Amino acid sequence: MTSLDAANNREDMNIVVVGHVDHGKSTIIGRLLADTDSLPQGKLDSVRESCRRNSRPFEYAFLLDALKDEQHQGITIDAARCFFKTDKRNYMILDTPGHIEFLKNMVTGVSRAEAALLVIDAWEGIMDNSRRHGFLLSMLGIKQIVVLINKMDLIAYDEGHFEEIKQEYHKFLGKIGINAPVFIPVSGMKGDNIVSISGYMPWYQGDTVLNVLDHFIKEKPPEDKPFRMPVQDVYKFTAFGDQRRIVAGTIETGKLLVGDEVVFYPSQKRSTVKSIESFNTAGKMQTVAGEAAAFTLQKQIYVKRGELAFKAEENPPQTASRLLVNMFWLGKKPMEKNKEYFLKLGTAKVKAGLHRVVRILDAVSLESSIKEQIEPLDVAECVLWLNKEIAFDLAADNLSTGRFVIVDDYEISGGGIIKQALFDSSEWIREKALERKFSISAADNNLVWQDGKVSYTNRCQLMDQRGLVVWFTGLSGAGKSTIAIEVEEELIKRNKLVYRLDGDNVRHGLNNDLGFTRADRNENIRRIAEVANLFKDAAVITLVAAISPYVAMRSFARERIGSENFIEVFVKADIEECIKRDPKGFYARAQQGQISGYTGIDDPYEEPENPEIIIDTMRLSASEAADMVLDYLFNQGLIKD
Repeated sequence: MTSLDAANNREDMNIVVVGHVDHGKSTIIGRLLADTDSLPQGKLDSVRESCRRNSRPFEYAFLLDALKDEQHQGITIDAARCFFKTDKRNYMILDTPGHIEFLKNMVTGVSRAEAALLVIDAWEGIMDNSRRHGFLLSMLGIKQIVVLINKMDLIAYDEGHFEEIKQEYHKFLGKIGINAPVFIPVSGMKGDNIVSISGYMPWYQGDTVLNVLDHFIKEKPPEDKPFRMPVQDVYKFTAFGDQRRIVAGTIETGKLLVGDEVVFYPSQKRSTVKSIESFNTAGKMQTVAGEAAAFTLQKQIYVKRGELAFKAEENPPQTASRLLVNMFWLGKKPMEKNKEYFLKLGTAKVKAGLHRVVRILDAVSLESSIKEQIEPLDVAECVLWLNKEIAFDLAADNLSTGRFVIVDDYEISGGGIIKQALFDSSEWIREKALERKFSISAADNNLVWQDGKVSYTNRCQLMDQRGLVVWFTGLSGAGKSTIAIEVEEELIKRNKLVYRLDGDNVRHGLNNDLGFTRADRNENIRRIAEVANLFKDAAVITLVAAISPYVAMRSFARERIGSENFIEVFVKADIEECIKRDPKGFYARAQQGQISGYTGIDDPYEEPENPEIIIDTMRLSASEAADMVLDYLFNQGLIKD
């Protein structure tokens, strides 16, 4: 924006134009630019002359479709950008491709827009892509939409035909939550109702396209929203005694001042801004949304690329490793469970996968269905798993930090918005209930817990011990079962009633119907936790030895059993060491591709954040590790000697 524009408080606005192939999007934009004298000097004449020399009829679309292969094929392949001004605003208009092959490019254009013009050919009518594009606009958070019924000259400016298309498409938009109060009959080729009112449609009493653009409501300035900056990198200087560590990134929303306390998620580290750095300029006191920012901190902390910075006094973003999302799949192959992808949001890039499909919504018919995978061009409400927590906002709160893309084989294959963070295992239990079609809770079937005459206290007094669950978690080969066996033997020697629930053993009977998909692993841990809870209620000291790779399910076990009776033991060993040990030969098979989704190889192990005990089996023997567990139990008064 020029200084004159700033003085006049002129607004900037990004408009995207979408629609089915050959419905006239580029023609409308070209006409808009030509009729507002927004083209570079001589541009219109040069295009006309080019068409004359090549014996081709002139089209306003050629003003945008500058690439030779685009002019030859007659379709827009990438999102073209152009700029023009009205008395009110500076506009950037994005012309996006309409062909189904180029939906990926269209989504890229839409993601940068605040409002949209959706073009429908009056002669050809509403096409599948007309509906699909409308749905994408809704899903990506574009609520200000004006529908242009183009090529009215081809239907002799018939009002009745215009009204039919208007009513049908208005009904469709209503079903997907879009209110489109303005439908404009236009002809991009003839210029009707683009910049000036057409004399051929006296029955139309509304605004021109140009007037409608100025009626769009400008979004709240991003600098007035809470501060959000994805960390791009941290630069450390050492030359000439320079000890600065500079945190760098582009500010998505909000502003940052020297002296502000900033917090970084998901690490939760915090410090105060010492200085805002800029190249070859005097020290700045603040930096705002849209700027590439760099700042130093009073207290040196270690943060890394992918973290999200916010100000301590403002509402924080959310963090989670399970996300409920709306997603449009554009990959060449279906999105499948048990396959690993990458999710990119801001500067964060994490391994991710499809946990569960909630529903597939046909973007054309709006009919929903349930599938095990997401097919190309499907719109899905689904749950994604991530191999570690990331920071984000819900799309409803902040689109800038609530939109993501999915990368498969180095290609962007999907994208969408985050609807909800799934923080704990209770959400997983509800998902599992839907998958297996069993009741979500006993209360739904009017079932109540049947108490007897013997209480938990009675059983503890009888056994002269309290019920406990000692939960050993770690990679396969870390030593969980070996240590649990040692602890079990020592407790039996001390006349304690103890039982060991080994992850392998329970799969011989109780869990022999479960495989090793993510869902089945979660169900495996859910059942073990429920059995361990019953044993605890019987005043038994229960030792659980199970990989239990996911934080959510270990949290479920702790909540189900009760924190006062739950001791988490992280049996720690590097993956390289576990592969060397490989007691069951599973690592070798996984590396040879004979086993898929194996923890530590192609499925994540989420380390405990605050376990009661950490045992490094690369330093300690099994007997030393067992002594460490026993010492903790006796010293904490959990077991009487």
